[in-house]
Amino acid sequence: MYLITVEGGDGSGKGEAVRLLTSIVKRLPFPNVHVTHEPRRHSELGKLALKAVSKGDHTPLQEAGLFAADRIDHSHTWIKPKLQNGDLVISDRNIHSSLVYQGVVGELGLEQVASMNSAAMIPDLVIWIDCDPAKAMKRIQSGTLRMAGQKQEYFETTEIQTKIRAGFAGILSGELESPPPFNKSCIVGPILNESGLDELEKELSLAVRKFFNRRPEPLNVDLDEVDRHLLKRLTSGVQTQQRLPGAPVKHISLLEDWLDGYSPAHWMHLAEEEWDEKRARESDVPSRPIAHASWAVLGTLSLTDTTDVPKLHGQLGPARSVTKRHTQRMVKWLEQERWIHRQQSHVPFAEAQMFKLRKSRLGYGRLCLAMWPLRTALASWRRANPNREWKFALNEILVGNDEKKPSPSIRKAIQHVIERLSLISSGHAECPVPQNLEELLIWWSMEPPK
Repeated sequence: MYLITVEGGDGSGKGEAVRLLTSIVKRLPFPNVHVTHEPRRHSELGKLALKAVSKGDHTPLQEAGLFAADRIDHSHTWIKPKLQNGDLVISDRNIHSSLVYQGVVGELGLEQVASMNSAAMIPDLVIWIDCDPAKAMKRIQSGTLRMAGQKQEYFETTEIQTKIRAGFAGILSGELESPPPFNKSCIVGPILNESGLDELEKELSLAVRKFFNRRPEPLNVDLDEVDRHLLKRLTSGVQTQQRLPGAPVKHISLLEDWLDGYSPAHWMHLAEEEWDEKRARESDVPSRPIAHASWAVLGTLSLTDTTDVPKLHGQLGPARSVTKRHTQRMVKWLEQERWIHRQQSHVPFAEAQMFKLRKSRLGYGRLCLAMWPLRTALASWRRANPNREWKFALNEILVGNDEKKPSPSIRKAIQHVIERLSLISSGHAECPVPQNLEELLIWWSMEPPK
């Protein structure tokens, strides 16, 4: 879902930063974390780029072309598919290295280099590792590859490294404006890497925490498409669940009839009635059931059988992410309020407690997943209309009035809701999924015929 790049001059300690960063982000609820580098040493295009800088017999334009070709191929054949799966990709060097090495030091200009790379992925987060060029050169010269003579690049001199450091400082500090589309990246740094690894890890942890606390929209993939991909995995697990032998046979998918004969608007009303705001605040959980953390945990639980907190946290995914500590608080609160119940673990010597969403709360949990693209709009509507019935909410949000029409983001969210319902069903047995706005409004406010 996010592309994180680590930039800096040669010998600045980018490799150490990538290793530490990988360990840090593995604690976050991403399905997978992948590490890569540019140029690629295992691709034919990458080998040509590496050969160009090792010999130093190519023009800056030729270098930039080789790096751009490798980067664009890397972006679309390897990086983007992983981002679409909700994974996190960490790259040792990316576009900002080309902007500095060929655009600034090679004097091609930032606009030309950016134009050559315009089809590449845009880094969501750039972490700038800095180091004094003299110290960096000592690291380079004492490195195993350099001592063995296996890797030598023409710009590995103190003079050129000083220019490179100035180039990174100019671009990543904002003194030089990065050309579009690469001006969208979030830049963190400089993180000075001249002391111990403990200090470096501390700075990296802080940078990552600040970035993810903002929950930024990914720059290269659609956020809801990523979340639907992860929901599809969860719904596949529900569809393969087996009923107990001897149980009544019903030709209804376990994904169907989750609204249990009520309208979605009625479930919103029931959730508010059952959620004690005062006790919630005392337990340091959201005071209303429509908050991000509430919907994330309840929605994910509605598509899992039994789970412990670590597994639940991992299943949230990046779009519905909540910190592990907050996930634990939510689970504890939901058990106290009888929204979930504890299950016996059948794994020998397992210490983690297992939980399951109560059937009487299943409808609201699935509704949280279905309406997720409109959660913020629904929460805003409730704040503005604290005593109004929920059955009016969707019409007033989606249809609007003569003075105010729904925004393009709201119209996009309507289609996302319909696509989510296609994954988890309409919630009513033998009732088709809404296909347009009019059908969605009817589905929201009307109970099915008895």
